[in-house]
Amino acid sequence: MLLRFTKMHGLGNDFMVLDLVSQHAHIQPKHAKQWGDRHTGIGFDQLLLVEAPSNPEVDFRYRIFNSDGSEVEQCGNGARCFARFVLDKRLTAKKLIRVETKSGIIELDVRNDGQICVNMGPPRFTPAEIPFQAEQQALSYPVQVDGQTLNLAALSMGNPHAVLRVDDIDSAPVHQLGPRLEHHERFTQRVNVGFMQVIDRSRAKLRVWERGAGETQACGTGACAAAVAAISQGWMDSPATIDLPGGRLTIEWRGPGQPVMMTGPAVRVYEGQVRL
Repeated sequence: MLLRFTKMHGLGNDFMVLDLVSQHAHIQPKHAKQWGDRHTGIGFDQLLLVEAPSNPEVDFRYRIFNSDGSEVEQCGNGARCFARFVLDKRLTAKKLIRVETKSGIIELDVRNDGQICVNMGPPRFTPAEIPFQAEQQALSYPVQVDGQTLNLAALSMGNPHAVLRVDDIDSAPVHQLGPRLEHHERFTQRVNVGFMQVIDRSRAKLRVWERGAGETQACGTGACAAAVAAISQGWMDSPATIDLPGGRLTIEWRGPGQPVMMTGPAVRVYEGQVRL
């Protein structure tokens, strides 16, 4: 069986997108792992599945698999690609699209300038909701890694994030601390790890180690988590410009209980077919 797919990226965070509305297949974790291999497969950070909704109040269902086969709750860069995909494929004519994800409903707004704004919903700080093992909620937590104490913010953007402030993004130990924190025992479902250098009150640089994918060119939920952590701790104001290796995102957040709004591009790279 041949399946049509589209290769897309959001700031270099790349995706294989499958339309499972007009074509039908049962996709399993092993397929994501096989196709995600950059040497023997198509190669991507995440596989995005566009499905018909189970909730009549939304337009689509959105599922996400990492290249290691693990299914995750949310992906901000993927959400923007999702919006561009369903419009390009004429699966909808709407510019404001409601999508059901594993972590809840999100809204995608395709603007006239081609930028896509995603309402990511409010961040969650309660340790049990992240999930993160801590006795009580705090703006930052001391975490022990290989004999050293790291102070990090922990929150959920529909998926778990840790945010560390660093002096120099280029020399940050992303590939050393990233995997150690991803699998840290206090993060019971693993965690995405952001390394953030604050430039001034409106701009920061960010690198992200994503669980199940390693360092990526960009991470939308990671940019949201970093901006929220910085605004919460008084380092930055909203809106915040977050510069990632793959490009720039604008994040707006007005405070606790308010949704995080992420704006950025989405690009179609090529079309292809893959044998299931």
